[in-house]
Amino acid sequence: MATPTVRRLQLGHELRHLRERAAETIEAAAKIVERGTSTISRLELGQTALTQRQLGDLLDFYQSKIADREDTTWLLDLAKGNEQRGRWSGYRAIYAKYFRMAVDLERDATTISQYQTEILPGLLQTEAYIRALMADSQARVVDQKIEDAIQARIERQQVITKDHAPEVGFVLSESAIRRVVGDTQTMRTQLLHTADVATLPNVQFQVLPFTASTVPRVTYDFNLFRVPSPGRAGPLEFVYLEELTDGKYLDDPDHVAAYSGLWQRLVGAALDPVESRAFLLRVAGEHR
Repeated sequence: MATPTVRRLQLGHELRHLRERAAETIEAAAKIVERGTSTISRLELGQTALTQRQLGDLLDFYQSKIADREDTTWLLDLAKGNEQRGRWSGYRAIYAKYFRMAVDLERDATTISQYQTEILPGLLQTEAYIRALMADSQARVVDQKIEDAIQARIERQQVITKDHAPEVGFVLSESAIRRVVGDTQTMRTQLLHTADVATLPNVQFQVLPFTASTVPRVTYDFNLFRVPSPGRAGPLEFVYLEELTDGKYLDDPDHVAAYSGLWQRLVGAALDPVESRAFLLRVAGEHR
């Protein structure tokens, strides 16, 4: 079963699709459930929920406007069990609130594409590399926070090797490979581990070398997530951008298409997977 976050996103995605097929406005939908227009907007964004009765009334309203009615009872099931209580307690509380949606998208995605500029992605980091990152942080980090970060990140990494794992693509700037985190042994172990992950059949790992000249200078990290949705509205597609104190999620089709196009240009400019793995091993060999 999908995470509660993704279930709400899927429901909102399908409800927006149904409203548009019914050629109805947000204002009309709000009147049916006796709520404000902001509730419908938040519902379609996966940020709030309705009671089962309200959701049933809304579905009946949309269906009455559509010539080729479809079975929407599964949407009522999709709305069940979306509570968040307890999911982000314990070591998972280490995740910033703005990042938690990305963790859930990552877990339920069928395709993950990640471009990183300065450090290795969390899905690839070894325990020693994580410890070194935390030690290098300007903020004072207590021991328990470090242990929580390690446990949470290692749990995230299971998405790469689980049953029915997603297709995962990494394009990393050469800076991320050469940026020294910790000591030389930490870097050597990290790069050898990354080279091992790069051999997995569902992983495509590429390095964008300093010498690449046919690509725009992309100085920011971004993730692309593609998550299947069971209805007629099509899959969920998100771009995730992270800043120092916040994260941004883009799902506008034009924004997704722009970043998807940029991703393809980065893939084309980077070393191929065989060359990229050889590059990792060469740099690892420099850390002796």
